[in-house]
Amino acid sequence: MQKESSATPHPLMPPEVTTVDEGLCALTATAVVGHLRSGDLTPAELVEASIARIEKVDSAVNALPIKCFERALNLARNWRVADHADNPKSLFGLPIAVKDYNHVGGVETTYGSPIFAGDIAPSSDATVRQLELNGAIPIAKSNVPEWAGGNTFNPVFGATRNPWDLRMSVGGSSGGSAAALASGSVWLATGNDLGGSLRTPAAFNGIVGLRPGPGRVPRGTRLPAMDTLWVEGPMARCIDDLALMLDAGVGYQPDDPLSFDQSQISFVAQLTQGDGPKRVAFSTDLGIVPMDPEVAAICRAGMGHFTDMGTEVTDEIPDFTGVLEAFQSLRAVLFATLMTPILDTHRDQIAPEIIGNIERGLQIEPAQIFAAERLRIALYHKVLSFFETHDFLVCPAASIAPFPVEQRYVTEIDGKPCATYIDWFAITFALTMTACPVVSVPCGFTAQGLPVGVQIMGKPRGEAALLRASRQFEQSVGIARMLPINPRAGAPLGRKV
Repeated sequence: MQKESSATPHPLMPPEVTTVDEGLCALTATAVVGHLRSGDLTPAELVEASIARIEKVDSAVNALPIKCFERALNLARNWRVADHADNPKSLFGLPIAVKDYNHVGGVETTYGSPIFAGDIAPSSDATVRQLELNGAIPIAKSNVPEWAGGNTFNPVFGATRNPWDLRMSVGGSSGGSAAALASGSVWLATGNDLGGSLRTPAAFNGIVGLRPGPGRVPRGTRLPAMDTLWVEGPMARCIDDLALMLDAGVGYQPDDPLSFDQSQISFVAQLTQGDGPKRVAFSTDLGIVPMDPEVAAICRAGMGHFTDMGTEVTDEIPDFTGVLEAFQSLRAVLFATLMTPILDTHRDQIAPEIIGNIERGLQIEPAQIFAAERLRIALYHKVLSFFETHDFLVCPAASIAPFPVEQRYVTEIDGKPCATYIDWFAITFALTMTACPVVSVPCGFTAQGLPVGVQIMGKPRGEAALLRASRQFEQSVGIARMLPINPRAGAPLGRKV
């Protein structure tokens, strides 16, 4: 284990957490794909190893409630190596988890809603299709909140529990994917992110997740095709694996009009090219959100890793005033656009928080939409000016540490009340409004042994440089080498919350 940094206020290894030493499941995705490419391993061996690990731990975590084991085994046993030999971006038959907001052909998609429980997708959506084209084999669907939210529970499959402490939330909405990665059930997993749905679970589970810029990863059809707030992105245990999945996931798919051809780009190849960051800015709260003092202290201390790398750290951030209200307006309009027809026919089967979002969208005045769009445009130009003098912006990936899983959402932070059920992860949706790529990376643990992460935001279309800097930070912190872990005992798993 790496020697503890003087910048870290709590021990790197939480008490009573044991890392996994179970052969293939303990390896990185990068290592496993290397073995697949050389012929030392077969896709069938990987699928069987993943199934065994899922059967061992998922009854406690409940990260992967929809299994497609037979489908995965059939694909793996009939794998044609020759079809991928000339594809440098292929995952060569690596099993992955797919978030239950995405379609996998022949597999159930529920969106965490009883309205769609049992619905079988006729084909894979654009996100999954691109990954399958590049050698991924979906092995299971990961649990999600009903439609959206920051705590992964729903009336169909119940709650997903945090492997670092099974009494705690995994965050959301990509909570099932994050927990499956941390507990070693899969090597890679899909996530998507509107207001922080990928970054918050990454922070809560001690893994990494990338919110790429709009269009970088092709999207499915769940949300309106022209929307730029919602993106798909990779989730993994380390930055090397994140780049590997990004390579396999980018490209043009006609389902997504924002997607584009990126056949010449290799994010893996660029991980070790170029120098580290010269100048970054850090803020505990972006000047607009409440913050738990312990989380703030851990993230601030984590900036010592940048200092140790020779990077200047400043507090010169863009002005985010008004961004939260603007995001809430645009998000509400998005929900009204998407879900008004469903609300009209299935109101009694929709979570009250989602109903509130839809109805807020229906009540928004045109002037509010105009103001929100003007603010988003102005913020983008502020960010461009910021990047003239800085390489990256860093802030906490969540305003709090993981909270009890039975709590539907957070109602206050540091004694300050949250006005809505999503206010507690406002620090992530503030960065959503910039359209810039953002990585969530672990930086330490609370005194109770719960993971804490930071967000690192890069320049528009700057995913390669962002991943390179995040990798340097990750290697300095050392948490990635602790994964995967065996789940820590907590309260018994309940079917429903």
